[in-house]
Amino acid sequence: MSENITPYKDSDLGKKEQVAQMFDNISENYDGLNRMISFGIDVKWRKKVVAIVKNGNPETILDIATGTGDLAINFAKNTKATSITGLDISEGMLNVGKEKIAKEGLSDKIEMVLGDSENLPFKDNTFDAISVAFGVRNFENLKVGLAEILRVLKPGGTFIVLETSLPSKSPYKEFYNFHSKTVMPLMGKLFSKEGSAYTYLSESASKFPYGATFNNILKEIGFIDVENKPQTFGVATIYTATK
Repeated sequence: MSENITPYKDSDLGKKEQVAQMFDNISENYDGLNRMISFGIDVKWRKKVVAIVKNGNPETILDIATGTGDLAINFAKNTKATSITGLDISEGMLNVGKEKIAKEGLSDKIEMVLGDSENLPFKDNTFDAISVAFGVRNFENLKVGLAEILRVLKPGGTFIVLETSLPSKSPYKEFYNFHSKTVMPLMGKLFSKEGSAYTYLSESASKFPYGATFNNILKEIGFIDVENKPQTFGVATIYTATK
């Protein structure tokens, strides 16, 4: 299980509250910094996620930790889904997302919901597909969040996770460590005045139980047909599972 790392070491708030506050603070700069820090490769990863989900022809999709709605917008444009819900714990991120969705003319297709991934405000067996991109490591209780996802996913539905992982081969491992531990926090300080956020993102990524370990957690929760597909020399992984 991942360590319960929090964004603010000197805060009395719990992890959920700290994560919400952190993303509220960086919401206005998040998209630009995200593209810069990932060299734009995250766009390619999200396209792969959309392609996998599209193969299942879902009508209803839930995107958890939707942030500013990038993945939800991609689903709306590239699948035949009639209902897409983006859920996030940060109101600031959702507000930025709502503006983007309105500009794309997709407000009638995408609903943005303020909510907790570990207490989803939906009935059992609601969604054909559920995605989480760079969000499961922010769960305060990983197993509780995954169990909630299993609950609201329809039998036979697709669950897909895009998350950072650690490269095992040189020189990718060394480059990743330098980039995540030095470059990310520095860029956060320079461009968002919220360096602690990017230090947290780096630390939480390094402690996340990726690969076979995360596969085993998914199976323990009750997911079946669990697979993981490393991306870009192992700096990220796409996990797929069904109910």
